[in-house]
Amino acid sequence: MDYENILVDREPPIAIITFNRPKVLNALNQAVMDELNAAIGELNADPTIGAIILTGAGQKAFVAGADISQFNELTSMSEAAEFARRGQAVLDRIERLSKPVIAAINGYALGGGCELAMACDIRVAADTARLGQPEINLGIIPGYGGTQRLPRLVGRGMAKYLVLSGEHISAEEARRIGLVEFVVPAAELMEFTRALARKLAAKPPIALRLAKRAINEGLEGNLARGLVYEADQFGTVFETEDRVEGINAFLEKRKPVWKGR
Repeated sequence: MDYENILVDREPPIAIITFNRPKVLNALNQAVMDELNAAIGELNADPTIGAIILTGAGQKAFVAGADISQFNELTSMSEAAEFARRGQAVLDRIERLSKPVIAAINGYALGGGCELAMACDIRVAADTARLGQPEINLGIIPGYGGTQRLPRLVGRGMAKYLVLSGEHISAEEARRIGLVEFVVPAAELMEFTRALARKLAAKPPIALRLAKRAINEGLEGNLARGLVYEADQFGTVFETEDRVEGINAFLEKRKPVWKGR
């Protein structure tokens, strides 16, 4: 499929989706979200791809936020709510994708850009990046999951501070509070992230998928429910050929060969 707003580069076993609107700091609009949704569907179905990276074109922005001009097109409460739901659905799909998704945050990740990064499994930020949820400064609130994912990552109090103040924070501060996992020099961002993606893509795909699912599902309920779900997934993975291969390879002191079944 040809895209106008994103670039999709396959480098098996990884793929890179680049938001390619640098003149507007890679701002999100409906066309971008539709293309992103199509691209992640294609890559999730591609058996040669084991991990996906999201990043932004240019040196300034990962995604600086939503395309604000589109907000004036929303003329009613129901239209605005539906706009938010459409965006949430794409980000939910990213979060629940069967393959790991890594955000390579190369610059501003604000508003919808921060929400997009939070939907990824792991976030790597350039040391020059800035993150935040500044929607309050426009008289609105986050609509793509910011009020829900942010407190799950950084805690209720810090999430309230960031959302209510609209403040931007540095990459190092984001790492300190748990909003990103790694901070690296800007010049090394893609090299580091590619290496991380290849490391994850080399893992057994079924176990990778079930581990990700167990974490996501467990966070949606209490500990007791999460432990039950984990035990079920543990049982499921024991029925796979990869489990047999992994244990035998360990005992035989050799590198496993994963088959994905």
